[in-house]
Amino acid sequence: MQIQSATFETSSPDLESCPESTLAEFAFIGRSNVGKSSLINMLTKKKDLAIVSSKPGRTRLINFFLINKKWTLVDLPGYGYAKASGSARKKFQELVTDYLLHRPNVSCVFVLIDSRLTPQRIDLEFTQWLVKCEVPFVLIFTKTDKSKPRVVEQNIELFKEGMSEFCNGLPRIYQCSAKTDHGRGEVLHFIDEAVRLRS
Repeated sequence: MQIQSATFETSSPDLESCPESTLAEFAFIGRSNVGKSSLINMLTKKKDLAIVSSKPGRTRLINFFLINKKWTLVDLPGYGYAKASGSARKKFQELVTDYLLHRPNVSCVFVLIDSRLTPQRIDLEFTQWLVKCEVPFVLIFTKTDKSKPRVVEQNIELFKEGMSEFCNGLPRIYQCSAKTDHGRGEVLHFIDEAVRLRS
């Protein structure tokens, strides 16, 4: 897939205000500071499409980006921002839950995992919730350039072991680096195939 156009569409504070659309939507979500904005910019080759912040928890709304006028990339608020108030975390959780469970054109959720870390409980809990709710998802292990390949592979295997306790079939897994473009082609190919199957 060649990205010929990528434009910001709108931001929505709740499900009711999400734009009307029949296009396939691919949502990106992950723990705060996992590198989500950098990854989105790498995939689209638009360095300022998603705002990259040094402060985690910057994304507070559901952000919609129209790609090639054929599908929509959706930037969801990150989970697990420790400094957010309890009420703010609850609001984010409700926002994400409403979108993922009740938005009819969600094709797939890309769950971003920091490849530098051993499995984090919050990531495993979120993937377990997706499995329970039968929400289709794949995993993207980010920041692969920041660790030795052996460490990345070890952390991925540990995460797979953790998921095997509640998941009978593991999802697709991709490795990506926003710095080196590693994994970009594979992720875009997956999206391209999904869009073709939907049309």
